[in-house]
Amino acid sequence: MKIAELDDIRLHYRDEGDAEGAPIVFANSLGTDLRLWDEVVPRLPRGLRIVRYDMRGHGLSDCPPGSYTMDQLVGDAAALMDHLGLREALFVGLSIGGMIAQGLAAQRPDLVRAMVLSNTAAKIGTPDIWADRIEAVRAGGIEALADAVMERWFSAAFRETEALTAWRHMLVRQPAEGYAGCAAAIAGTDLMEQTSGLRLPTLGIAGSEDGSTPPDLVRETVELVPVSKFHLIRKAGHLPCVEQPAEYADVLTGFLEEVGHV
Repeated sequence: MKIAELDDIRLHYRDEGDAEGAPIVFANSLGTDLRLWDEVVPRLPRGLRIVRYDMRGHGLSDCPPGSYTMDQLVGDAAALMDHLGLREALFVGLSIGGMIAQGLAAQRPDLVRAMVLSNTAAKIGTPDIWADRIEAVRAGGIEALADAVMERWFSAAFRETEALTAWRHMLVRQPAEGYAGCAAAIAGTDLMEQTSGLRLPTLGIAGSEDGSTPPDLVRETVELVPVSKFHLIRKAGHLPCVEQPAEYADVLTGFLEEVGHV
């Protein structure tokens, strides 16, 4: 296990593959940790330097008290990449991770040469929706939301498999304070203006049965960036990298090849 000691946060991360290879950075969704990408990473081409991390309040990273901001989460990603000496990475972000990708590309274009916006948007939900979710978590823990989250995360077919239990455990075992803190960051974020000003290779990925960021919402955000691409993964919900990892890896590999990152 590796911990990066940054200015105001300690982040858990993995740095795998070829130390001299082209970098690819993965950022997770709310309520998950870096294991989200376990089935995708082994399917990627050799020669890449693959970095994934637990955002603040999740996994084995620090969990500061209070609400977080998107600028903090973007700053964490930038600080980790600076710490590791990464430049011109392909940044893959899912859900809140995709919001981090957009903010990072706008604020630190030296760090991001291409991005994948997976199951995300420039604006997700409304402040009232997130306020209700934060209140529920603070009152009853993440367990109070777990069943509803599973319905948004996964297709009906996947919810009938034994694998669902492990993902539910991952969700409820995240720190409630961290979940609420990151939910507050989403609630306060609207990246429409920033993202519409971006000019870099961009791939959007959506799940056909995503109850959190439906395909049309993902497509609308991706189309803010000129010459972007969009791919729909069928029979998958909010986490297509879990339900359809082979297709996810194939699409990602194709994008890597297209932008000359492999």
